[in-house]
Amino acid sequence: MTVPASAMISVEEARARILAFVERLEAERVPLLDALGQTLAEDVVAGFDIPPLDNTAMDGYAVRAADTAGASESEPRTLRVIADLAAGYVLETALGAGEAVRIMTGAPVPPGADAIVPFEETDETLREPGEAPARGGAVGVFKAPARGGAVGVFKAAAPAANIRRRGEDIRAGRVALEAGRVVRASETGVLASLGRTDVAVHRRPEVAILSTGDEIAPPGGERRPGQIYDANAPGVAALVRAFGGRPRPLGIARDTVDDLTAAIRAGLDADMIVTSAGVSRGDFDVVKDVLAREGAIDFWTVRMKPGKPLAFGAFEAPDGRRVPHLGLPGNPVSSMVAFELFGRPAIFRMLGRDGWERPIVRAVARDRIVNTDGRRFFARCIVTTGDDGRLYADLTGPQGSGILTSMSAANGLAVIPEEQPRADPGDEIDVMMIDWEHPS
Repeated sequence: MTVPASAMISVEEARARILAFVERLEAERVPLLDALGQTLAEDVVAGFDIPPLDNTAMDGYAVRAADTAGASESEPRTLRVIADLAAGYVLETALGAGEAVRIMTGAPVPPGADAIVPFEETDETLREPGEAPARGGAVGVFKAPARGGAVGVFKAAAPAANIRRRGEDIRAGRVALEAGRVVRASETGVLASLGRTDVAVHRRPEVAILSTGDEIAPPGGERRPGQIYDANAPGVAALVRAFGGRPRPLGIARDTVDDLTAAIRAGLDADMIVTSAGVSRGDFDVVKDVLAREGAIDFWTVRMKPGKPLAFGAFEAPDGRRVPHLGLPGNPVSSMVAFELFGRPAIFRMLGRDGWERPIVRAVARDRIVNTDGRRFFARCIVTTGDDGRLYADLTGPQGSGILTSMSAANGLAVIPEEQPRADPGDEIDVMMIDWEHPS
């Protein structure tokens, strides 16, 4: 039976209904590296200044700027070197008039110094190490002799030159990272700089994934004549993980109400259940029947190609929760495209993340793309940059919904609107980038 276009809902309406149902998950505390891709559930407040002390931005000599006034290569200012200072140590004794401390990048600026002269503005490279002892020593285990009794400075130093001030990155008591921020590598570094080893983030959704159909065999197992290996569950599980969720495969359910019911009930402790196949109008497509009996159906057809037979509803869990269910089509390309359009936003919502939208670029079509049945067509394509600097979109081959290699070769989906019957070579079209590295 053909479903008329008027009976289908739009992509936007389907996504809105799904997003209206799912909610941000509760917080959990996890180690820093495990939090990558999750959303902060708390404001992170600094307990101390970063950096904790004024420190040098480069290797050189800590000086009093006034002692270098008028310095030049022809008339250098000679200062007495009283100590060497490495990063991680502090000098106990204040710098006096006419004195300098040889200092390494990151070391705290000694008391009395107000500028750093880099090595290249001194006669550092002309001298041999000496034996003059460090005056006063450094706090900790560091006490090293100076490299010479004196250093010549060839250029006057401005006050505060090459000094990184205490708290210039983060001030104690300030919010360093606000709740709702996605934890990336840079946020991990900030948290570590604050001494944190774990952080409160919104929990990753656990997504139970079930394939259905007597014609499906698990990869690695025996495949009877007439069977195919299951590509949908592994492909969707990979997308779940890539989008920030935790996939939980439930295996393969056969085309019986009892087998499917048992498999679905085994996944009711998850945050979402995703099934593939069984949502069209075939004699053995029983997912809708089980969904109606065990829960509720919201919608089951969307005005898109591939992916028209898409079911959404909820199952009733033993603890009273309503577990959202996304019923994907059985064809592997349809399954992946539909999960990209609807599963990704749902996972982002549960993670507490914004920005699920993919980048849309304008590209010049190099192939004719035909779209005659009043549905929005998502054509698999590869976007590259032409010699003229413009973006060009080439189809990845035949666009049948069972041709999974057309998806693996694509970095974008050409979007042909419902009312547009075709796009011709040379036409500018929208492309949703699903693998965004700048096309080259």
